[in-house]
Amino acid sequence: MSKLKELIEKLCPNGVQFKSISEVVKINGYKQLGAADLESLKTKNGEVRLLPSSNNHDWYTDKKKANDYLCFGEIFTLGRARNANIKYCKGYFVSSNNVIVESNEPNKVLTRYLYYFVSSHIKDIYVETSTYPKFDHNSFNKLQVPVPPIEVQREIVRILDNFTELTAELIAELTAELTARRKQYEYYRDLLLTFGDEVELIAELCPDGVEFVTVEEICDITRGRVMSKNYLRENTGTYPVYSSQTANNGIFGYINTFDYDCESVTWTTDGANAGSVFYHINEKFSITNVCGLLRVKNNELVSTKFLFYVLQVYAKKYVNYGMGNPKLMSNVMARISVPLPPLPVQQEIVRILDNFTELTAELTAELTAEIEARQKQYEYYRDKLLSFKEVSS
Repeated sequence: MSKLKELIEKLCPNGVQFKSISEVVKINGYKQLGAADLESLKTKNGEVRLLPSSNNHDWYTDKKKANDYLCFGEIFTLGRARNANIKYCKGYFVSSNNVIVESNEPNKVLTRYLYYFVSSHIKDIYVETSTYPKFDHNSFNKLQVPVPPIEVQREIVRILDNFTELTAELIAELTAELTARRKQYEYYRDLLLTFGDEVELIAELCPDGVEFVTVEEICDITRGRVMSKNYLRENTGTYPVYSSQTANNGIFGYINTFDYDCESVTWTTDGANAGSVFYHINEKFSITNVCGLLRVKNNELVSTKFLFYVLQVYAKKYVNYGMGNPKLMSNVMARISVPLPPLPVQQEIVRILDNFTELTAELTAELTAEIEARQKQYEYYRDKLLSFKEVSS
């Protein structure tokens, strides 16, 4: 029999008392800190350290005699790691834009135990707003917490601490493997498309080197049009609209008309993803004003898919990062110089990179699924440990 099971059978065989979380914790207010406040904190003999949060404006100092706390981001995007917006902290600290929670009676309810419990209910205490999910005090206060004896809490914390560490190590290994595979693909792709003599295949296919041409010599270049979210809602349909994002392959939404029905390459002209390129074939679609489109003038000389792979390597080098808003405008895209080997060579390179892309995608999918499975396994185990029968009144 496990130690935890023994403790439960000994100390709470008939269930445990449930309490509203507002009964077992107190919520401390927070102060909005300005840049000057943060700079003054930084200068205190290196004692103040950064505590990452939703706005990266939290600082704390380690002290031996201090309470432990839970720290919630007041506003947070829930799309990231599930528990990224709740932190368990020990020590004295100064916080900006965070809700600070501590146990009313640490000898009866462990803050670390509450950390694991609240982590399993994190989506219940944030409400959607017009911008970001926001911490909701009413929802938080309504949480019903099982409160087993302190010995049981300590054992649950010990088990979950160990399991958390093992899960984090495994996820880190899988993530590192995923990153390594992606870098391997990019290295091989870049090596092929820079047409260096050190690549045996390139030396064989292009013994005399390759010609370089500008994009405007081989492509017609157009820009997208302004389409707001309201426009998408008012004209909803089945044809994709591509914009500046890279998530979801760049799809911004769907409308009931289309502007393009051709094999082409689109690229992002403005913002953090400027220079990102996408390949389109056999689809009807539109693009917004922060995108441009390239259509090959002569398919007997240039493979559109080859151009897509080439621009994955070359386009980012031409992005202007000045003024805090990266840009790759049409006039700059037009002047990008790209290699143009004979069409059969282009097609062979496309075949190789398509195969390598497929293999990399399969491996990425496997590793991503494994990471998600490990995270779900951890959450299942955590939630199961924190599930108790409520004692009869």
